Amino acid sequence: MDELKVFSGNAHPALARDIAGYLGQPLGNCEVMEFSNENTFVRILENVRERDVFIVQPISSPVNSHLMELLIMIDAMKRASAERITAVIPYYAYGRSDKKDQPRVPITARLVADLLTVAGSNRVLTVDLHKAQIQGFFNIPVDELTAFYLLSDYFMKKKIKNVVVVAMDFGITKQARDVAARMEAPLAIMEKRRIGNEDRTETLTVIGDVKGKTALIVDEEIDTAGSLVGVINALLDRGAKEVYTCATHAVLSGPAIERISSARVHEVVVTDTVPVPPNKKIDKITVLPIAPLLGEAIRRIHTGQSVGAMFEQA
Repeated sequence: MDELKVFSGNAHPALARDIAGYLGQPLGNCEVMEFSNENTFVRILENVRERDVFIVQPISSPVNSHLMELLIMIDAMKRASAERITAVIPYYAYGRSDKKDQPRVPITARLVADLLTVAGSNRVLTVDLHKAQIQGFFNIPVDELTAFYLLSDYFMKKKIKNVVVVAMDFGITKQARDVAARMEAPLAIMEKRRIGNEDRTETLTVIGDVKGKTALIVDEEIDTAGSLVGVINALLDRGAKEVYTCATHAVLSGPAIERISSARVHEVVVTDTVPVPPNKKIDKITVLPIAPLLGEAIRRIHTGQSVGAMFEQA
């Protein structure tokens, strides 16, 4: 383990410190700053020659600045002769831009994959991509972890009775089905439609029986919470007794906190793949630590053990 080095950009240093603590390693020493002309500067302040380097940097707000930091850190490590560079990206931004669903639009998720590879990353470690197919955009190994075991275990310990697991939309059905199987609960699916490029959707119908049950909504990300509030209202209108929700990534942009605060939801459970500042930690929101999951994956990658076996045992 002496050859392993964990470094952090400015996106989520607290998470990087927790990962290093799990591994029993000090956090790597580097300088990442922005000049007055908005140019990013990186300097590695210790020897990384022939080392196994892991750079922890979710692509969170401000997204473009943190992406650029990550690319420059990778380049700095490569030029400092690191043996292997793994980009640890707990939250992969631009994941929604994974296909051409309109004329003359980019596939930005693929562009980001190309940038990471060209910069010098040898491997990517991430958590709950928007679509699993994004792994295919890379020509380097990608380890995608899932936080849904962690989230489902939290609710299993609460021993809530008469639960129905609700997939936020068709895209998250597989993950919701896994959560439902783990909790021995039935599954319902929301059918909804996005309206153009606006951050809102129109909920159409609930597929499944939710009347008189406690609904647990499953999604991989909460952004502005507009879709979430619509689904909560639809479930309650169709007879659900109360509603909980869980998601891996708490982006919580724009009016998200105001919407969740006023929504008829009992609890919103997320992980800290992106930082959740104190002003967003309202009573309804519970944040679970993701560092042990990432730390164990890093240990296994470094020692050549199976990452997939982590979930076979779960």
